[in-house]
Amino acid sequence: MSSHDLRLFELLNPVVEAAGFELVRVRMTGAKTRTLQIMAERSDKTMSAGDCAKLSRALTSTLEEADPVEGAYVLEVSSPGIDRPLVRPKDFEDWQGWPAKLELDRLVEGRKRFQGVVAGMDDGKVAFDIDGEKETALFPFDWIASAKLVLTDDLIRESLKAGKTDPQNKETPHGDHQ
Repeated sequence: MSSHDLRLFELLNPVVEAAGFELVRVRMTGAKTRTLQIMAERSDKTMSAGDCAKLSRALTSTLEEADPVEGAYVLEVSSPGIDRPLVRPKDFEDWQGWPAKLELDRLVEGRKRFQGVVAGMDDGKVAFDIDGEKETALFPFDWIASAKLVLTDDLIRESLKAGKTDPQNKETPHGDHQ
């Protein structure tokens, strides 16, 4: 996370929590048309389109008052989605046992990209069962450039089940639309 994204995270996290959500990721993207991407979810890992709209309204006044982004930008509030990024140590704990892809910011044994199964956190390191390897790999958390779950039928089923068991979620799970 860039220092600017970290400052935005620190500014917006209290607003997100006060609205009843967990902030997953904050990221500025784009050069010409800049977009402030806010990814959040409820504690049960769901996020409806209505939740996104509610959170967007809650964030707007803080963003207008603090004016932390220079120039024009578009605010985009979304769920992490089914094949969500894993960006916090908590994500690697919560999604233990699920297939994922990760990319490091440096070479390890001649490569940066790995596919396997999330095995949690171990003393500040991401535990990862790499496809084809017998031993669980341990990567320092700050070496992770990007990581995300792999979209599988089981993951889709789990997401649909979570959405159906949530009485407040009257829309598709994780805010996904067609």
